[in-house]
Amino acid sequence: MPGVTPVALGSPGRTAAELLAVLRRVKGSREPGLEVSAARAAELAHRHGCGLLAVVEHRDADPALLMAAVLPVDRSADPALGLRLDGPAIRDVTKGVTATGCPVVIVERIPVTGSGAQLQVVVTDPARPRVAVFTLHSPTGRGWLDVAGLAGRFVSGMEFQRPESR
Repeated sequence: MPGVTPVALGSPGRTAAELLAVLRRVKGSREPGLEVSAARAAELAHRHGCGLLAVVEHRDADPALLMAAVLPVDRSADPALGLRLDGPAIRDVTKGVTATGCPVVIVERIPVTGSGAQLQVVVTDPARPRVAVFTLHSPTGRGWLDVAGLAGRFVSGMEFQRPESR
């Protein structure tokens, strides 16, 4: 999808190098702190067993990182659980259905003080007890609505892999 560039998750070092290359292309090679940021993001993605690490970019925004993992749950998840979230940094909680028919809860967090923004999307697999958790993080928040919109379109089309029939 244009605007969403996934990076390989082979090893933390390889992931960091590929992520750094994408960030340098987007932000410029002289941007301070990119190497440290790429290494931290790669380590975090591997530590949490993410199946996706991508850079989300829009011409009117600073790039954001999108991470995702599929997690088993003890029982079928109740999408309404997310509607009870509260706190000063939570700006919006939305319940809906993806383009592929999966229930979804979307939580937007924007710090009361400081910069940045975060979107967490929990997509429930209607066929099995598992969820896909997507986290979009923008360190600056500049152009947040643009990158959040791109990520939303990307997530909306996700499909869970079905077990193979035997």
